[in-house]
Amino acid sequence: MFDHLSLQCDDVDASRRFYETVLTPLGISVSMEFGDVLGLSGQDGVPKFWLGKTTTGGAQREIHLAFTAPNRATVDTVYRAVRELGAEILHEPREWPEYHAGYYAVFMRDPDSNNVEVVSHS
Repeated sequence: MFDHLSLQCDDVDASRRFYETVLTPLGISVSMEFGDVLGLSGQDGVPKFWLGKTTTGGAQREIHLAFTAPNRATVDTVYRAVRELGAEILHEPREWPEYHAGYYAVFMRDPDSNNVEVVSHS
């Protein structure tokens, strides 16, 4: 649905630690670095998720990001990794039948207070 997504971060190093911890179980890792800009890729090696240093001032609004996991076990792996990282867990892994049957997700905050979700639709 989208070509790529970029987030501005107050602390790129903290965001890198967070997203590498959260996304490694999904097969997503940093594939490009340009100073304060990081490109993360899946198995195809094409960076579609970017992190960069904040360049604009003012109030930041919460962004919600949802990453697809292949199964519930991967959602649980992400949850354990985020707990070890010490990041804020918004909702522990569980099924969300109000979305649809089989919607299993964990929700957390990244270092810039964005709402990050990892979901399996199995």
